[in-house]
Amino acid sequence: MGTPDFAVPSLKAILEKGFDVSSVVTVPDRKIGRGLKLTFCPVKEFAIENELKLLQPDNLKDPLFIDNITNQNPDLIIVVAFRILPENIFSIPKFGTINLHASLLPKYRGAAPINWAIINGEKETGLTTFFINEKVDTGNIILQKKVSIFDEECFGELYRRLSTIGAELLISTINLITENNYGLSMQDELLSTPAPKIFKENCKIDWDQEAVKIHNLIRGLSPYPAAFCYYKDQNLKIFKTNISGINSESEPGKLLIISRNLYVNTKDYLLEILELQLEGKKKIKSSEFINSIPKNKDIVLS
Repeated sequence: MGTPDFAVPSLKAILEKGFDVSSVVTVPDRKIGRGLKLTFCPVKEFAIENELKLLQPDNLKDPLFIDNITNQNPDLIIVVAFRILPENIFSIPKFGTINLHASLLPKYRGAAPINWAIINGEKETGLTTFFINEKVDTGNIILQKKVSIFDEECFGELYRRLSTIGAELLISTINLITENNYGLSMQDELLSTPAPKIFKENCKIDWDQEAVKIHNLIRGLSPYPAAFCYYKDQNLKIFKTNISGINSESEPGKLLIISRNLYVNTKDYLLEILELQLEGKKKIKSSEFINSIPKNKDIVLS
C-alpha cells in the first residue's frame, strides 16, 4: 500500500526478491492542472507496468474493500507512504501490517518527517520499520537505520536517497518476519516529536530570522512545495541559498547585489540566493534574475 514515488523502490525490491504481491493498493486517480487531466500516482504507474492487481478504494472502511483484502488472505500487509489504515484492515494478515517510515521513530511522527528534519537543522535522520497499531506511527519497532543529512542537501535529494535505503531496510524486515527471527522495541513516548503535514503558511519566509534558519527552511522545502516570499507583490519561490558569513547591515529582506551575486539581508548574515522562480515564470539562476532588478532602487522582499 503506497502512493508517491517514495514507495516505488520498495515495491520494485519486493518484486525483484520474488515475493508474491497479491495486490497493490493506492489512492484513486486525480484530476490536476488547468485542463483537469486525469493523472495516475507513481505507484499505480509501476503496478500497471508490472501487470500487478490494483485496488484504488475511495474509502478504506468500505466493506467491499475489506472483504477483498480478507479474501486474498495475505500473510503480510506492507505500507509505504499511504493513508491511515483502520484496524479491520491492518489486523487481517497473520503476520500483521508493517510500515516503512522516513525517520528514526519516535522522532518526527507524521506526514512530513523528511521536510521537518531538514527545516529543524538535523544532521542525522533515518528509517524505521514497525508494526502498525491504532495510533499513528507508534507501533513497536522492528528495524532502524541511521542516515546522515549532508550539509547542503535539500528535501528532494534526501527524499530520493531515503527511498532507496528504505527499500533495502524493508526487504531485511520482511525476511526477518518470514523467518520469525525478529525482536521488537517499544517507542519511548518522552522522545516523540511531530512532523505534521506541510501547509502554505509553513512555507512563507520570515526574513527577520537568522540566516541559518531561513537557509534550512528553504532546503527543507526544495524543490516542492518550495519556500516563498513576495517580490513587488508577486510570489517568489526560492530553491537554493548559501549562508555568506557577511554581516547584515540593512533591514531584513532587502536585496543586495555584490559582484553579480544576489544577497538578501536577514537578522544576522547576508543570505546568498542561488536559484529562484518568480510567479508565472520558469526556475532560474540568480544571475539571470539580477538583470530584471531596477538599478538604483531599493528592493525589499516581504
